[in-house]
Amino acid sequence: MHYFSHCLSNGLRMVHLPMESPVSYCGFAINAGTRDEETDEFGLAHFVEHMLFKGTTKRKAWHILNRMENVGGELNAYTTKEETFVYSVFMEEHFSRAFELLTDLVFHSQFPSHEIEKEVDVILDEINSYEDNPSELIFDEFENLLFDGHALGHHILGDEASLLRFTSETGKSFTQRFYVPGNMVFFSMGRRDFKRIVREVEGTLDKISLPLGKKDRQAPPVITNHHRKVEKETHQAHVLIGGKAYSMFSEKRLPLFLLNNMLGGPGMNSRLNLILRERHGLVYNVESNITTYTDTGLANIYFGTDPKNLDKAITLVHKTLGSLRDNKLSISQLSAAKKQVVGQLGLSADNREGLFLGLGKSYLHYNRYDSLAEVFAKIENITAEDILEAANEVFAPDQLSSLIYK
Repeated sequence: MHYFSHCLSNGLRMVHLPMESPVSYCGFAINAGTRDEETDEFGLAHFVEHMLFKGTTKRKAWHILNRMENVGGELNAYTTKEETFVYSVFMEEHFSRAFELLTDLVFHSQFPSHEIEKEVDVILDEINSYEDNPSELIFDEFENLLFDGHALGHHILGDEASLLRFTSETGKSFTQRFYVPGNMVFFSMGRRDFKRIVREVEGTLDKISLPLGKKDRQAPPVITNHHRKVEKETHQAHVLIGGKAYSMFSEKRLPLFLLNNMLGGPGMNSRLNLILRERHGLVYNVESNITTYTDTGLANIYFGTDPKNLDKAITLVHKTLGSLRDNKLSISQLSAAKKQVVGQLGLSADNREGLFLGLGKSYLHYNRYDSLAEVFAKIENITAEDILEAANEVFAPDQLSSLIYK
């Protein structure tokens, strides 16, 4: 799948993926997230993302809300530990409308003070909903446990004390530091001609020349294993087991991705699902996940179970990991694992919004976008030795931490 790219004189990178569809997508991927906050700014990256929709130099919140909705389009945004995405989905003939609105939000938001109190209340409700859902809260608490004091461990939503300190100036300060052309990518997907897109973007944004503020990302310290039990008034025991994994730039991340899919991926035939659910009936859901950052990563296994089955379930998880560390995959096992993950990736590419967001993230960090054929070729080159190495490096017993809500 061929894509087009261009870079403006002010450093703004552009990437476009042609797609024969009347539906188009465009947005900004900004290389700034939770880990770029100062110590008194916890939750600011996410707060800024919310406040982008509350007023610009020429629009009030109501006008922003209706600008794309009135033509059947959608406007969306989200924040991660390292990025912020602001984007729109629309019929192709409304590209100029979407681009103009997104540009207004990203470069001209004013963070009106009369909107701040309302939005802080919204985010506090969001925080409360997480705290009421232990199966989601445990993931955030696990990262905080492993990264112990490092910015990567901070909750994306922040906390009440920080949120109540935010002002219009706080929001503007963050965008002035990071929402600059050289720190972002404009990405698009659809049937619109790329040369036409370049002319439009260049005509509007080429004259915006803002310096990138101080960006001082420190790599997290060596992760040591922690084991913590937290008393919660829940019917189930919730468990996370895991530890440090590879960064998004490591050549070992693909073998780990394949290993993770076999271990506890979405397939009902994952090893953990077969053992814990199908064979022993101990869980309704068990999964394993890999999270990659620019300079580190995390691997974890999650399940919920009846407290009386907790010890048995944990023992079976460690037994499964031990088997992967001790036994190299056979030729047939490796082939089956590759076929499964290739099929899953092919199906996920049919989700066009996911494909579009993957385009933006890939170009933001790698300055390239790999086609499915290129990804499949890399997967085909993975060996059983690569899988064995990943299992022993990432899931070694002395590298694993655990967090239990009971």
